[in-house]
Amino acid sequence: MDTFLTDQQIASLVEAIQSAEKHSTGEIRVHIDSSTTEDQNAQRAFEVFKNLCQNKTAESNAVLFHVNFGKKYLTIIGDIGIHDKVYQSFWDHLHDDITSEFAKGNYYQALKSAILKTGTELKKHFPVRGENPNQLSNEITFS
Repeated sequence: MDTFLTDQQIASLVEAIQSAEKHSTGEIRVHIDSSTTEDQNAQRAFEVFKNLCQNKTAESNAVLFHVNFGKKYLTIIGDIGIHDKVYQSFWDHLHDDITSEFAKGNYYQALKSAILKTGTELKKHFPVRGENPNQLSNEITFS
């Protein structure tokens, strides 16, 4: 593990994912990548999205935060159901907020805030109606 997040912060991010998903059928994943070279980040992010998220939720409403701290790279990918409802401007502003905080060294707080904001947005478009099974793992993945 790199020095950007402590084990305690990682555990807290998992709790933030659980909290963000509580009132929505949407699913949020975070993947920390420390092995991809700079020119492969976008391709790798999409591969991770396909493996972890795509077509794995009933409403196609999963979101992936793919982060490579060492290469200063962040990709936010949402499944097709989300793009039908959430405007690109939301993701652009969220991306700008995260990268601005990353530039200050606020890695944990930036990710936590983004997860919670995403949960609020998902709640607007994918509210819980009845049971709300957890369709994707909340654990942060690494490569």
